[in-house]
Amino acid sequence: MLKKLLIANRGEIAVRVIRTAKALGYRTVAVYSEADAKAMHVEMADEAVCIGPAQVSASYLNSDAILDAARKTGADCIHPGYGFLSENAAFANACKDAGLVFVGPPASAIELMGSKRRSKIAMQEAGVPVVPGYEGNNASDDELIAAAKDIGYPLMIKASAGGGGRGMRLVESESELADNIKRARSESKQAFGDDELILEKAVIEPRHVEIQVFADRHGNAVYLGERDCSVQRRHQKVVEEAPSPFVTPELRQAMGEAAVKAALACNYEGAGTVEFLVDKHRNFYFLEMNTRLQVEHPVTELITGQDLVAWQLTVAEGLPLPLAQDDIRLNGHAIEVRLYAEDPAQGFTPQTGPLYAFEPAEGEGLRYDTGVRSGDSITPHYDPMLAKVIAWGHNRDEARRRLIRALEDTTVFGVTTNRHFLSRIIANDTFGAGEATTAFLQQAFSHDPSLQPQTLDIRQLALAACVLDHGSSGQSAWSNAPATMTPIKLKTGETTVELLVTRSSNRLSVSMGETRHSLVLESQRDGLLCIIDNGVRQTCQYHRQGDSLYLQAFGQSWSVRDITHQPAQGAGGAGSGRIQATMDGAIIDVLVEAGQSVRQGDTLVILEAMKMEHPVKADRDGIVGAVQASKGDQVKRSQLLVEITANETAEQESNA
Repeated sequence: MLKKLLIANRGEIAVRVIRTAKALGYRTVAVYSEADAKAMHVEMADEAVCIGPAQVSASYLNSDAILDAARKTGADCIHPGYGFLSENAAFANACKDAGLVFVGPPASAIELMGSKRRSKIAMQEAGVPVVPGYEGNNASDDELIAAAKDIGYPLMIKASAGGGGRGMRLVESESELADNIKRARSESKQAFGDDELILEKAVIEPRHVEIQVFADRHGNAVYLGERDCSVQRRHQKVVEEAPSPFVTPELRQAMGEAAVKAALACNYEGAGTVEFLVDKHRNFYFLEMNTRLQVEHPVTELITGQDLVAWQLTVAEGLPLPLAQDDIRLNGHAIEVRLYAEDPAQGFTPQTGPLYAFEPAEGEGLRYDTGVRSGDSITPHYDPMLAKVIAWGHNRDEARRRLIRALEDTTVFGVTTNRHFLSRIIANDTFGAGEATTAFLQQAFSHDPSLQPQTLDIRQLALAACVLDHGSSGQSAWSNAPATMTPIKLKTGETTVELLVTRSSNRLSVSMGETRHSLVLESQRDGLLCIIDNGVRQTCQYHRQGDSLYLQAFGQSWSVRDITHQPAQGAGGAGSGRIQATMDGAIIDVLVEAGQSVRQGDTLVILEAMKMEHPVKADRDGIVGAVQASKGDQVKRSQLLVEITANETAEQESNA
């Protein structure tokens, strides 16, 4: 009997696993980096061990430190979560060698499915449909170019060891092939330490549908329905739902049986996900098998009523699967979105900083999987996901409606999020009709307002002015004070607005040029303001932090800075030549040196944060002056990196 479980992960998945493990009577051990010392998963576990500094290579990817933590605490099993070491065959073997139970499949299955080339060959032999292509062993560039002639265009280049869109290229014609092979090899080598590539015929605008499978060591294997993950950005999943609105019962059975074949073909044990591409004619093709629990597993749990982490632990104990195939039933519909600290209007740039408030919405059919709380900080060291927000309904429209409301009512103050972007997707007519393919975000949704910088209307500005004016007047001053007129200057994004606030008793009117809006204050307590707007009672949540004000009302959230009493801003804005870090992170390359001529838009520095590379670009033409960043430096947001001075040519052009 297993008694103590170490969770070799962090964040929401560590919290998720700890909850189920405790419910089943396991003692739990968390591991954490120095940056995560006060994290939620650390406080939830019975015991916790620090395994190194913030960098993942020295902590969450440090298998020796994790195994040492298991030895120190007497853990007898390890759950890898997802990401990090979850699909590392060497780690699975190391656990076995240390006498620990690895809560996952055998290392041989992980190794096989970690190679796109070998796994595709194995699936062909098992009778699982695959996309036509070329899977030569360590194929040279010339061999790939020759094979492409037989496959035809368009085609996909894929990293054999890859995933997550890295080392992947869509090639439309022969003239593009050689350069894309070179780039894909470089990406694959950098990301996975392996530059082996395969080719596949491109399936245009497919659905991305995956099957949840489970197998045990007694030869049993089942599938628990499908998940539709077609809404993606750069091959990264954004929305997941179960069941798929596109999959018929007959297709579900055919895909499920194919997924079970895939699992049995590699002597699988535990939770796995077989991913397929499905074309418009409902033909399906094997894409890959993820040998772990998926991020999106909650939607399957909600429609089956099963706890998949509990299933994993059951299989790890050596017991048979809890249910046979005929006992698995699907009920209702579930949709999940990934709430990230990122700015869709700035190319989805990750956001860092303090999380002043994080309050999940409450309601029937809602579930939040999260590893953060109010007061935590979002750092540049790890993935910027705040939570998975999941809604279940008796039908798809009910699930959509609940999820939209949940997103609108979730309070997040302190960092910009993709919340509005997500709610717009769920409310979109194409998504609502169940017609979203993998091309949806790049095509039908590409000009959505949620992808543009937020523009505040007079009502939102008036509410901000109401909070600021009331705060400066005291808790009960409004009702007794004489009529006053006060100028207020606010900054939202890069826009500055000047307002004139007229207050009389509990009525406030705000003017911006010729535009005017009035509100009536009904009541106020810390962080909550009740107003009457055009005869309708509304509630506003807010948080003040220095000169910054965060607000949520009308199903929207926004922030402003009160710059009424600040002096005029000097150098350092757009076009100043003072190039600053856009976020906390590490400098991985400096592309310029002092005295070099640059043009506006040239990349000067490459900054790495949250597992992504971010180019820092010149905001003007000129000559590079001081370079204050070096490769390997850790920098803070707004730290000065490069200075650019105007040259005579640039000044002459600007004055022409």
